[in-house]
Amino acid sequence: MPATEVVVVGGGPTGMALAGDLARAGRQVTVLERWPDVNPSSRAFAVQARTLEVLDSRGLADPLLDKGIITDAVRLFGGATLDLSRLPSRYRGVLITPQTNVDRALEGYARAQGATVLRGAEVTDLVQDADGVSVIARPKNGGEPTVWRARYVVGADGAHSRVRELAGIGFPGESVLSSVVLADVRLDRGPTEGGLTMASTGEVFGFLAPYGDTGWFRSMTWDRRHQLPDDAPVDPAEVGDVLGRALGRDVGVAEISWKSRFHCEERQAERYRAGRVLLAGDAAHVHSPMGGQGLNTGVQDAVNLAWKLALALTGAPESIVDTYHAERYPVGRDVLARSGAMMRAITQATGPRRSLQNLLAPRLLGIRRVSDAMAAGFAGVTLRYPRRRNEHPLVGTRATEIPLRGQRLTVLQREPGFVLVRESGARRLDTDLIQAERADRGPAVLVRPDGYIAWAGSSAATGRDGWRTTLTAWTGDGQRAVTGR
Repeated sequence: MPATEVVVVGGGPTGMALAGDLARAGRQVTVLERWPDVNPSSRAFAVQARTLEVLDSRGLADPLLDKGIITDAVRLFGGATLDLSRLPSRYRGVLITPQTNVDRALEGYARAQGATVLRGAEVTDLVQDADGVSVIARPKNGGEPTVWRARYVVGADGAHSRVRELAGIGFPGESVLSSVVLADVRLDRGPTEGGLTMASTGEVFGFLAPYGDTGWFRSMTWDRRHQLPDDAPVDPAEVGDVLGRALGRDVGVAEISWKSRFHCEERQAERYRAGRVLLAGDAAHVHSPMGGQGLNTGVQDAVNLAWKLALALTGAPESIVDTYHAERYPVGRDVLARSGAMMRAITQATGPRRSLQNLLAPRLLGIRRVSDAMAAGFAGVTLRYPRRRNEHPLVGTRATEIPLRGQRLTVLQREPGFVLVRESGARRLDTDLIQAERADRGPAVLVRPDGYIAWAGSSAATGRDGWRTTLTAWTGDGQRAVTGR
């Protein structure tokens, strides 16, 4: 019976990010993925600013940027434009690149860090007990099953998660939109302004994301009066017709390289943990593709969970794993609400309501404060985790944009562990933690491995108000980082 510390079921971006982080922290991890190779028909194409920051802290952002384009505008209905150029991030926009590029980058990361990746392995059963989980997987092409033994199992195996089903975790929700068509199209008369383009009449919607200046776009279309099952073939003329009706002009579809029909659901797992089994990514939540949040939410699930599992495996309090559900479940719930609201605004408004929406949207987004808040939420850079009443207001916020003397935080975090950022001019402290010095007048902060602030105050503080107390609360050992090495 092969043994490992963590079995990750599912080798998409969520599973590979999780496996890579666990392996980087010195833990034994095995990925079981039923697909023999990277799925060539993945739907996602947008990598948001916060996810790019996360990828940068793993050395993956720059190579991906070379395989796509950053766009800093989203053109919405009624002539409204969401401006991403003022995002409080190193990445002022959204990266447009096929998900296959992200998949391959994260799989390369996982393998390079020492994760075992087994493709063509389909999980059929699991049984957990007080000490661990036994996972049964059979070769996709036939053969004898293998029983894996692990301390924890993470289901990152998508919306139809077998792990979620076997763990007995409910997945309430409903189907909300059917017969949505994705395609990669070459247009003779596509948008020339750059950025993402979304248009809707209430009867149809069309969305275009440019793949550079090549004339190729990722398109998404929907027609209220042309509803077909997921397995119905996509007629190329259907794509051009709906795009033309939505945008109000013929865009000249010259070529289609790939196309797929699917339906959207809004569902969230009742809980993200059942004993030693946890869920992440689409296995935990699915929602409308409006807003391009799916891949991004899944990767951020992974980086939240990985360091907590790594610490639990090195002897930290088991309760640290429970904070994964406490922090990420509300995020998933909010993403469902935001993407659902956008989807309904695009597909349900007709007649006078549509006219009012087209009138108000440009005016609201013309208010800089409103536009910047919406852009930051879209990009994921305003996410904050809950803090206790007596904690500093910075606790739970992301630390990425704190100016440092020397290297930026995401470069420092290419080594796993907590980072202690001292006040400007404060002396170096006696600790094994990675340290840095602020270049501004802010307080010292203790940064979690996922880039969020765990503590803020004076670096000289001792006792219950000091950073060592907070570190001990998370790790069980105030001198231990997350590496376990």
